[in-house]
Amino acid sequence: MNEAPYKLLRRPKDDRVGAGVCSGIGRYFGIDPVLVRVAFVVLAAATWGAALLAYPVMWFLMPEEW
Repeated sequence: MNEAPYKLLRRPKDDRVGAGVCSGIGRYFGIDPVLVRVAFVVLAAATWGAALLAYPVMWFLMPEEW
Protein backbone atom coordinates (compact mmCIF):
# COMPACT_ATOMS: atom_id res chain seq x y z
CA MET A 1 0.00 0.00 0.00
CA ASN A 2 1.28 3.48 -0.82
CA GLU A 3 1.79 5.91 2.00
CA ALA A 4 -0.13 9.18 1.88
CA PRO A 5 2.04 12.31 1.48
CA TYR A 6 0.39 13.63 4.65
CA LYS A 7 -0.52 12.21 8.05
CA LEU A 8 -3.93 10.64 8.50
CA LEU A 9 -5.90 10.79 11.74
CA ARG A 10 -7.28 7.27 12.10
CA ARG A 11 -8.35 4.96 14.93
CA PRO A 12 -5.98 1.96 15.03
CA LYS A 13 -7.26 -1.61 15.11
CA ASP A 14 -4.57 -2.57 17.62
CA ASP A 15 -3.45 -0.71 20.76
CA ARG A 16 -7.00 0.19 21.73
CA VAL A 17 -8.62 1.00 25.01
CA GLY A 18 -12.22 1.74 24.19
CA ALA A 19 -12.72 2.96 20.63
CA GLY A 20 -9.08 3.86 19.90
CA VAL A 21 -9.56 7.62 19.79
CA CYS A 22 -6.68 8.42 22.16
CA SER A 23 -4.40 5.91 20.41
CA GLY A 24 -5.14 7.54 17.06
CA ILE A 25 -4.44 11.01 18.41
CA GLY A 26 -1.22 9.79 20.01
CA ARG A 27 -0.02 8.21 16.77
CA TYR A 28 -0.93 11.31 14.78
CA PHE A 29 1.12 13.60 17.03
CA GLY A 30 3.87 11.05 17.68
CA ILE A 31 3.34 10.82 21.44
CA ASP A 32 2.51 7.97 23.79
CA PRO A 33 -1.24 7.23 23.80
CA VAL A 34 -1.11 6.89 27.59
CA LEU A 35 -0.23 10.59 27.81
CA VAL A 36 -3.22 11.43 25.62
CA ARG A 37 -5.47 9.34 27.86
CA VAL A 38 -4.17 11.03 31.00
CA ALA A 39 -4.58 14.47 29.42
CA PHE A 40 -8.14 13.56 28.44
CA VAL A 41 -8.99 12.52 32.01
CA VAL A 42 -7.47 15.73 33.39
CA LEU A 43 -9.36 17.80 30.82
CA ALA A 44 -12.60 16.00 31.65
CA ALA A 45 -12.10 16.70 35.36
CA ALA A 46 -11.18 20.34 34.71
CA THR A 47 -14.31 20.92 32.61
CA TRP A 48 -16.64 19.09 35.02
CA GLY A 49 -17.19 16.36 32.44
CA ALA A 50 -17.94 18.57 29.45
CA ALA A 51 -14.90 17.16 27.63
CA LEU A 52 -16.52 13.73 27.79
CA LEU A 53 -18.78 14.87 24.97
CA ALA A 54 -15.75 15.11 22.68
CA TYR A 55 -14.96 11.37 22.88
CA PRO A 56 -18.11 10.05 21.13
CA VAL A 57 -17.85 12.86 18.58
CA MET A 58 -14.25 11.91 17.76
CA TRP A 59 -15.25 8.22 17.70
CA PHE A 60 -17.86 9.06 15.07
CA LEU A 61 -15.66 11.40 13.01
CA MET A 62 -12.34 9.48 13.04
CA PRO A 63 -12.29 6.66 10.50
CA GLU A 64 -10.83 3.31 11.43
CA GLU A 65 -7.55 2.06 9.95
CA TRP A 66 -7.86 -0.16 6.93
